[in-house]
Amino acid sequence: MSTVRIRPRRSLLGRTVLSLASGAILCLLMGAGLFAYIHHLYASAGPLAKPKLVSVERGSGIRSIAEQLESQGVIRDAQLFMAAVLVTNNAAKLKAGDYRFPAAVSMREVLDDLVTGKALVYKLTIPEGWTSRQVVERVRAHEALAGEITSVPAEGTLLPETYIFERGKDRQAIIDEMANAQKRLLDELWPTRADGLPIKTREEAITLASIVEKETGVASERRQVAAVFINRLVKGMRLQSDPTIIYGLVGGAGSLGRPLTRKDIESKTDYNTYVINGLPPTPIANPGRAAIEAVLNPAQSSDLYFVADGTGGHAFAPSLKAHQENVRKWRQVERERRKQQAVALAAGQQAGPDDADSEEADPADQPAEENAAAGAAPQQPASTPASAAVKAAAAVAEETGAGEPPVPTGRPAAGRPGAQNPSADKTADKPASVKAARAEDAEASPAANGPASPNELGRVPIPVAKPRIPRQ
Repeated sequence: MSTVRIRPRRSLLGRTVLSLASGAILCLLMGAGLFAYIHHLYASAGPLAKPKLVSVERGSGIRSIAEQLESQGVIRDAQLFMAAVLVTNNAAKLKAGDYRFPAAVSMREVLDDLVTGKALVYKLTIPEGWTSRQVVERVRAHEALAGEITSVPAEGTLLPETYIFERGKDRQAIIDEMANAQKRLLDELWPTRADGLPIKTREEAITLASIVEKETGVASERRQVAAVFINRLVKGMRLQSDPTIIYGLVGGAGSLGRPLTRKDIESKTDYNTYVINGLPPTPIANPGRAAIEAVLNPAQSSDLYFVADGTGGHAFAPSLKAHQENVRKWRQVERERRKQQAVALAAGQQAGPDDADSEEADPADQPAEENAAAGAAPQQPASTPASAAVKAAAAVAEETGAGEPPVPTGRPAAGRPGAQNPSADKTADKPASVKAARAEDAEASPAANGPASPNELGRVPIPVAKPRIPRQ
């Protein structure tokens, strides 16, 4: 007879303890797995496909920084990043600034960079139209750079752009980077140039682009302005560009610091395109990409002239007659502005630049327009009674006809944001006000401007005025 062994039943307490222990072990295992997964996400390569510059604004909170990093593809999960910041007790240690994160940077590396500032970089912006001397002065003045610049590069050999660097980078290395960037750009753009251009070398392209850059700050006009100069070169007409006058007088300084005068316009320098034929011997500034593109692919146009239109832009014309009508419109704008200045003067407000010239000044040194306009009333001294000042200004404003000889050409440069505000700042390199160039061109005086076309033969040169050019 077999004996049946009966196993004792476990107590309720024992079963409860065993169940709790099993659950705890399971929770620990799950927690460990979750921690390992989170740590993997935190420490593993991130989603960034290529290096990226990220600007963290001063005063940004943890959430906004995390969401910015996620939206720009630097990290995968903003919530996880926020948790990491809080767990590591770094909430008050994140530093604002510009950071350059490498490709596949991990979330841990991102947080470390934001806490230590290790990936903090600096930006140096060079505005379009600056001379090489101005560029060198800005690079030398940047406190985060080190070392010396050996020499000022040749005019037109640097590419205006925003350059990113880390503290301590050598100044000469930045200059070399600008030169290399311009060479690469020309390698890219030169093969795409239009057929039939009167430009034979890359150097000539940069020279003309530098003139276009200085003539207008309106992006949409660059190809039109380039077309005017291209058409003039094709016809053998002088370019008659005011910025070339200034460069011939002050070189790399960039600014004359006063209005152009009759003497300036007639100055015989190698750069004055009112005096010389064709292009000046070198560029007069460092043009940006858009100006170079405009010269290599100008607008399809027969225009030969342009003048300010009163809105910051220019009015273009293919003929002398059409241009003279545009000039008359521009002069009407100037008359209206003089009236407004007279009213402001009468009200005791501060006079503008045009009110500063007194009648005792040497006529040869007065702005060209005031010398050329026949019968123009002189500006009144500051001590003149308000009523007399208003009458004098009104007399000047209402002058028409004989007092304003035909002005065939005018190439005012529209003002741009200051170069100290580089974006393009696009910049302090351009005049703040619109300027009009003096009148002299191949239709008026073929002999002075190169070969005359058959329809120009026998024309009598037209008397020309040299309108005033406001301060740079």
